[in-house]
Amino acid sequence: MNSPHLSKGYPGIEYDVVNINLSNKPDWLYDKNPLGKIPALEVETGDVLYESLIIADYLDERYHQHLLHPKDPLQKAKDKLLIEQFNRVINTMYRVMMNVGRISLDDDEAISSGLTTFERELSNRKGPFFAGNRPGMLDYMIWPWCERADILKLFGNQHLFEKREMEWRQKMTEEHTVKRSLLDSDFHIKYLQSYRAGMPDYDLILNSK
Repeated sequence: MNSPHLSKGYPGIEYDVVNINLSNKPDWLYDKNPLGKIPALEVETGDVLYESLIIADYLDERYHQHLLHPKDPLQKAKDKLLIEQFNRVINTMYRVMMNVGRISLDDDEAISSGLTTFERELSNRKGPFFAGNRPGMLDYMIWPWCERADILKLFGNQHLFEKREMEWRQKMTEEHTVKRSLLDSDFHIKYLQSYRAGMPDYDLILNSK
């Protein structure tokens, strides 16, 4: 059963959230997004956008309270390349989390080497975040999976983050926007357990409130 609309709002931006049960997607979702994927964003004109980075780029250009992309076109392009590179880490993490069994040596190496690249990149940046003194698009786009990374320790990966990344991760948890949706590892583990049992609990967060 789909969850009801949840009205929320940030200063100056009002929106509604519609939660989708991904095991039983409503037909109307495919009318909005032919791929049937989430997230999807329906704007005032009735147009629907999908794919996380496309939605984030649109919102960054549509609202100007805090522009997330660097002003320098070259740095913006390089950050987008890093987001694409991190997607390879995400794909490996997702495969490990969703499949039963301990992490393989190949997967462990793929995740560790990928995170080492970001440790090196972060060390070359000015400030605690990739964007400097405040989080930017690169910080926010990789954050959701970095929030979940501790789960991998359950499967044998004990060396996830290096020094600068640990400092970055702590700083991200203190950032007010992240705090609005921050979940501890127990929530992620409970969902993972429900998924592996064949009954993914998509309402886990809602039912906890």
